[in-house]
Amino acid sequence: MSATRWQQAAPALGVLLIVALAALLQFAIRADWVDGYTVPLPSEVLASLPRLFVEEHVLARFAMTAGETFAAATMALVAGLAFGIVLYRWPRLRAAFEPWVAVLAAAPLVLAYPLFLVLFGRGPLTIVVIGFASALAPVILKTVEGFAAIRQVLLQVGRSMRLSPAQEFSLILVPAALPHIFTGLRLALVFALINVVGVEFLINLGGLGQLIGELSERYDLPGTWAAIGLVVLVSVLFFVVLDAGERRLGRRR
Repeated sequence: MSATRWQQAAPALGVLLIVALAALLQFAIRADWVDGYTVPLPSEVLASLPRLFVEEHVLARFAMTAGETFAAATMALVAGLAFGIVLYRWPRLRAAFEPWVAVLAAAPLVLAYPLFLVLFGRGPLTIVVIGFASALAPVILKTVEGFAAIRQVLLQVGRSMRLSPAQEFSLILVPAALPHIFTGLRLALVFALINVVGVEFLINLGGLGQLIGELSERYDLPGTWAAIGLVVLVSVLFFVVLDAGERRLGRRR
């Protein structure tokens, strides 16, 4: 199979794999190989989805979680690009601050949610700010990495053509660093989504995180797993949109 055909068939193969794993889990629970009181039947999880839409207003919760995640990731992209470019332009600042940015990327900021609650109150702003703080570091690191990895020959060609700094930045630096920037944005979305759902769960405020908490407190396992699946769906939607945007920008370069 050629690379192009493989890329076209990959999504369908992924869906088939998920269906096969669900069927295997269904069989394992029916055969008492897996405890059915702990892990619900996949058929029960699927059957609980209409109930979530009718009784739990899942569309509004879905939109709230997706909106908070998008807002946090967008803020992280703008601030992370600016800070990453500054670190690239001034190597001494990069040497001083890049290790601390890496530490921030590894820090479990969701555990600091009581501090954010004191600073911003119990509302959507707190959730967005925590998502932003967690998503910022990947964008900075990948931006610096992308600009630093640009081949010197490209810059030398630009200087030989007497490009201005603004032209060099827009025509050489940004297009060459774009794949790394998109990687940083993907990571930012993942980090933001994890922290947004986690804080929604912890402070019991809106979105899919609150829904997961409520369903788990009722010991509604099929509904809980269905809500977790919707969180995964949010992530998938973001990645699909990002891939489409990256392909579009790639055709324009």
